[in-house]
Amino acid sequence: MSEMRLVVAGAAGRMGRVLIQVIHETPGATLAGAIEQADSIAIGQDAGLLAGCGQTGVEITGDALSAIAGADGILDFTSPEVSVELSVLAAQARIVHVIGTTGFTAAQLVGFEAAARHAVVVRSGNMSLGVNLLAALVEKVAGTLGSEYDIEIVEMHHRMKADAPSGTALLLGEAAAKGRGVSLDQHAARARDGRTGPRRAGDIGFASLRGGTVVGDHKVIFAGPGERIELSHAAEDRSIFARGAVQAALWGKSRKPGLYSMVDVLGLAD
Repeated sequence: MSEMRLVVAGAAGRMGRVLIQVIHETPGATLAGAIEQADSIAIGQDAGLLAGCGQTGVEITGDALSAIAGADGILDFTSPEVSVELSVLAAQARIVHVIGTTGFTAAQLVGFEAAARHAVVVRSGNMSLGVNLLAALVEKVAGTLGSEYDIEIVEMHHRMKADAPSGTALLLGEAAAKGRGVSLDQHAARARDGRTGPRRAGDIGFASLRGGTVVGDHKVIFAGPGERIELSHAAEDRSIFARGAVQAALWGKSRKPGLYSMVDVLGLAD
C-alpha cells in the first residue's frame, strides 16, 4: 500500500512543527506539502528542517491550492477562518481534511457539513485518545448520577490560547449533556461574575484559566450531596494531538465522504 501524502497547514507554528515530526515518524504517512500565511517569514524554508526532523524537500508555501495538488489529506490546526477556506479546497480535491481547530461559530460549522458531502472530514475538539476516553466516561457518569449532582468543567491552557472555553471543554460538556439527555446550548453556564444568585439547577458550568505554557488540563466535577466525583486529563505534550490527527487521516483514507469525529476513528461510537 502506498504511503498517504499529507499536507500540514500552519506548518511553521508550534503544532504544525509537531505534526511534521509525527508524520516523519509514522509508517504509511509522508509529508507532501506545508502551508503558511503568505506573509510568513517561513515561506520557502524546508518544512522538515524547520521542524527539526531533517531535510524533506518540501518547502513551505503560501499557496494552499498548489500544496494540496496530488495530496491525500490535510492536517489543519489553524484558525476558524482558515479552516473554513481549507474545507472548500479539500472538498474540491476530494481529500481527507482533519480539523483540530477550535472556536468555530455555528455558521462556520455548517460549512463543514457541506464539505463532507464530497470529502472525508474528521473534526474534533481534541484529537487525543485519553480525552476521547474521558468524554465517554463523562457521558456514562452524567447519565448514571441524578440531577442533584452539579456538573462543572474546569480547563487551563497556555497564555496564547485564543478561544474559551476550549474545544476540549466543550467536547466534554457535550458528553455530559448527552448523558443527561439535554441540550448543552440550553444548559451551559459559561461565565459568572458579580451577584449571580444561587446556581441554576441543571447547569453545566465552565471555568477557563489561562497562563504560562500549559498544554491543556481538563477536569469534570460532579458535585453532589456530601460527595464529589472528579474526572481529569492532563496533556503533557502536543504530540498526543498530532498522533491522533495522523491516525485520523490514515483512518479516513479508506472511508466514504462524511463528517466524522475521533469517536469514530477510535471505535468508541455506540
